[in-house]
Amino acid sequence: MTSPSAIDTTPAGCPAAPRVLCDTRALAEAPPVPAGVLWKLAESGRQLDANVVRLAPGGRIPAHTEAQLDVLVLVVAGDGTLGDGTPDAAEPLAAGALAWLPHGAPRSITAGEAGLTYLTVHNRRPGMRIGSRPDARPE
Repeated sequence: MTSPSAIDTTPAGCPAAPRVLCDTRALAEAPPVPAGVLWKLAESGRQLDANVVRLAPGGRIPAHTEAQLDVLVLVVAGDGTLGDGTPDAAEPLAAGALAWLPHGAPRSITAGEAGLTYLTVHNRRPGMRIGSRPDARPE
């Protein structure tokens, strides 16, 4: 389920105008769907990526490290824990919690009994480009 506002309606070459994109509370309160992305920012020319993600009760984003991007996580509904890959470092998450996941730091998210719905925001990754590998040697 993706919000209709996730569809880019900005005409090519026109600057985007400020506007409300979605109601995160309504997304979180919608009937449960399998875990995944409920909404994503899709406007052309954007410098940010953003998603509203739902984890099912007990669902987990396993510990991993993002080498290049800082990420902000805003919990919209439910509960869970934020970790760094070690059992002793879990911090509780609840609606309204705002977490910073610095680049280079290991992170994991685990949903509680009610599941977990959260918004992520980070710099947009550059698109894939065709070119030579940085370690390629000329022949």
